[in-house]
Amino acid sequence: MSSEGKKLFNIIILGVSFMFIFTAFQSCGNIAQTVITNLNNTDFHGSGYTSMSIIYGVLSASNLISPSLVAVVGPQFSMVVSGVFYSLYIAVFIQPTTWAFYTASVLIGIAAAVLWTAQGNCLTENSDENTIGRNSGIFWALLQFSLIFGNLYIYFAWQGKTHISESDRRTVFIALTVISLVGTVLFFLIRKQEDTKAPGDDDSTNEILGESLSARNKMMRAVAAFKKSITLTFTKEMLLLSVTTAYTGLVLTFFSGVYGTCIGAVNRFGSEEKSLIGLSGIFIGVGEILGGGIFGLLSKRSRSGRNPVVMLGILVHFIAFYLIFFNMPNDAPIAPMEGTDQVAYMTPSKEVAMLCSFLLGLGDSCFNTQLLSILGFLYSEDSAPAFAIFKFVQSICAAVAYFYSNYFLLQWQLLIMVLVGFFGTITFFTVEWGAAAALAARGSDYSSI
Repeated sequence: MSSEGKKLFNIIILGVSFMFIFTAFQSCGNIAQTVITNLNNTDFHGSGYTSMSIIYGVLSASNLISPSLVAVVGPQFSMVVSGVFYSLYIAVFIQPTTWAFYTASVLIGIAAAVLWTAQGNCLTENSDENTIGRNSGIFWALLQFSLIFGNLYIYFAWQGKTHISESDRRTVFIALTVISLVGTVLFFLIRKQEDTKAPGDDDSTNEILGESLSARNKMMRAVAAFKKSITLTFTKEMLLLSVTTAYTGLVLTFFSGVYGTCIGAVNRFGSEEKSLIGLSGIFIGVGEILGGGIFGLLSKRSRSGRNPVVMLGILVHFIAFYLIFFNMPNDAPIAPMEGTDQVAYMTPSKEVAMLCSFLLGLGDSCFNTQLLSILGFLYSEDSAPAFAIFKFVQSICAAVAYFYSNYFLLQWQLLIMVLVGFFGTITFFTVEWGAAAALAARGSDYSSI
């Protein structure tokens, strides 16, 4: 197999591995609070929202050390070990105890930071300036299929059930644990690439994570990258984009955990209320994949820049929030095990609920594809620190959102997202206009970005 063939093979294996792991983990996150509220074991006092808050909080802090860890042990072994911790977290739900649940939440937070740092390194090692766009698209598409497969399983496994028994819970989480372990094992198929760069080539990723450097030098360069991240954090553009990034963190929390819980708590959906959680995840995945394909892989055909895509994203989300406000009972996010019999401003509609799921996924892909694009454009020389800041801000906001989801009624959660989304869109526009002006001053074509 040629060198390019090996690199493409590695990208496909990377995407398929992540697809398996996140098929299990995202399905777990989507149903965690519903499962917990159905537990008959009075000794368990955990909260799915609190768990996810811990995960994203620890993930944010761990982004500061993950480059050092990956530099020492290498990206492949880092992904394997991280995958094992993902599987352990899912396995806790087979026979949950409070201490194991929260301990696993802390460990998976660290593992997530290491996993995504190693993923970025692996993607970079197997790409060049001509293939990075294609490879990123392949990886994104394979990853987003995890939303469909996992939730499709939940939909059929829980169809017709109004209460999740111990047997139902164990069956689902044993299956999800096995799926996660399959993805972890697949990391071993990734083939190591030989270093073909000239000694003087400037590659910030290889400078930080290059395997030819001693462990001590790798750690020193990781510290240097951390200092660079601090410097970039306080630049005007990064501060403005942080508002947009914060919005993506809030939305991530809502569609990956809160909205599924709301659907599962609506008693008026009858015997389908639990299986609809899986169907909702499928529609979110369809929206993500459609948006990622149109605005990610086909972005080079755009002649009007990124702002129209972000405008579409916020309009789509505002429509979804409006419909959710009218369709879902206000107490749905914090309803007890018995669910809620309340009605909002219309009789709860399954069709409207699924439409909102699709719109949430589509709008999220609009924001994420354009944020990744503008970060890569503005910080092409400092991409690693820039994306670390992006993940840090997004994770912090997701952690905060999971925390307040334990207490806030639906209307307040929607209001927070509307306000942050509005200001995040304005700040994105401001940065994009600045980028367009800089290109015009250099006589470059705006559509080329």
